[in-house]
Amino acid sequence: MKKMKLRDFAINNLHISPVLFPFFFVKIFDHSAAMLKNLASTKEKITMPNLHSLLIAKSLTISFLITFLAITFTNAQPLSSLQIDSLVQASMERMPLAGIAVAVVKDGKVIHSKGYGVSSSESRGKVDKNTLFAIASNSKAFTSASLALLIEEGKLSWQDKVVDHIPEFKMYDPYVTANFNIQDLLTHRSGLGLGAGDLMFFPDGSDFTVKDVLNSFQYQEPVSAFRTKYDYDNLLYIVAGEVVARVSGMSWVDFVETRIMKPLGMYRSAGVFQRLTDKTNVALPHGVVDGKLVELETYTKADETLGAAGGIYASVNDLSKWLLMHLNGGKYGDELKNQLFSAQNQNEMWKPHTNIGFSVQPAGRYQSHFMSYGLGWVVRDRSGHIVVSHTGGLPGMLSRTIMIPELNLGIVVLTNTAPGGDSYYTIAQAIMDGYLGVEGRDWIDWASKNLAESQSMGDSVTTAVWKTIDSASSEHLNLKSFTGVFEDAWFGKVEISLKEGQLWFRSYRSPKLIGKMHYYKANTFAIKWNYRDMECDAFAIFNLDMEGKAINIKMKGISPNIDFSYDFQDLDLNRVED
Repeated sequence: MKKMKLRDFAINNLHISPVLFPFFFVKIFDHSAAMLKNLASTKEKITMPNLHSLLIAKSLTISFLITFLAITFTNAQPLSSLQIDSLVQASMERMPLAGIAVAVVKDGKVIHSKGYGVSSSESRGKVDKNTLFAIASNSKAFTSASLALLIEEGKLSWQDKVVDHIPEFKMYDPYVTANFNIQDLLTHRSGLGLGAGDLMFFPDGSDFTVKDVLNSFQYQEPVSAFRTKYDYDNLLYIVAGEVVARVSGMSWVDFVETRIMKPLGMYRSAGVFQRLTDKTNVALPHGVVDGKLVELETYTKADETLGAAGGIYASVNDLSKWLLMHLNGGKYGDELKNQLFSAQNQNEMWKPHTNIGFSVQPAGRYQSHFMSYGLGWVVRDRSGHIVVSHTGGLPGMLSRTIMIPELNLGIVVLTNTAPGGDSYYTIAQAIMDGYLGVEGRDWIDWASKNLAESQSMGDSVTTAVWKTIDSASSEHLNLKSFTGVFEDAWFGKVEISLKEGQLWFRSYRSPKLIGKMHYYKANTFAIKWNYRDMECDAFAIFNLDMEGKAINIKMKGISPNIDFSYDFQDLDLNRVED
């Protein structure tokens, strides 16, 4: 038989990625070296018994090495804490990633809760299990739970009409307005498009209020019939937070902090960033530029408006308590004597309300049949188990929570880098696979390829656009005919001005949306925003009157990878001033 190196054996027979092999080998080698060093450090002669012990140590080390590698990469059984450590480390070595925190709860206990990397690439503070991260849209489940508490108190029902609690609430159609209920706020089936109206909150720094949100829906165009199609929405969760405020008599932030976080012992968590009284152990957001980490400004909204849709800051230590409460049917505390909400209301939150996808025949690696949205949670089947989960994203922050009730399992992964190798997703997925007994996959390699393909596609589009701009000339245009003030019914006014022969775009209400306008083609300009924390450059397409004067502007993102919250396509800007 041909002699095979250990590396080749591991790669060919244990299905280990060549990229990851060195790290795991070093870990095990260090373990074996410690064993041998302990034997060698004795002052006794190496007699036959000692030699026998040395050989046993070598044999056990080789056996341990093969067993460890096999378990780590086939994912045929749950990953140990050591294997999770190694997986995280491998991900951080492969992709630019500042910090990450991971927790796993199983059978009523926290079996893994650790932080890795740094909270800030500048200060180099270490991430631990108590480091606070922005959990973004994972906050939505707290909003649903808040409403459940008010229902438990008899102050509300899931089928209450929104207008009964917020009379000024007005949708794009009178029938929809009259029949829109509390559950419709939470289930992404309003008829509005993906991320409709999010531009009021992204980028941060705008002055839009809850009043503006409530006023906006009547001016937005639906893309589907009411309650017939799933399209993810943030603004309606802001409305849900306002329902909590009006029914309870306290703000959404106060309600969540006093009625949910405090009872569960989530003492370090807060409803929004500015509520944090101690910022000494808070993860700061990061992006990646030319393969290097860049620290970003923390997303904030001074009036706490976005909290109910994505404002919470929490640690994996605190979120473990949140997951354990859910897995215990709403019960918590010593011997589970306390109850936050009933099992009936938890079932309501975990019940499929809006279909996202369905297949009669099982499909994919998890043999799934359906994917749906509940109340603040995504609900789907994976390998014969119901999985309840959600993700969250803000500039430089990505997170994921997963629960598999039948296995009494909860997983949370928080990161402070976008994309960060999509580690918020891949690490959670690898841990979940182990418990589901699914055939192993190199998730790090999978993410690397997907991110590279996505980046390549986006780069090819944007590169082509700016190449066209470099060779384009606007000399035939009267740039003054494009200047003026234009207004959209829900977004407000923007100004197109001419400075030193260059057109500029400026939003009155979202001050970070300011940038130079570069001539592209026909009546179209490309705007390169001064704001660079996220890729959101946009086209401005002018409509002209018979005299060649701009009377309307339509917009759309340039890159196919633009985040859906930059919904420029929903704007309809009409001239209101010269």
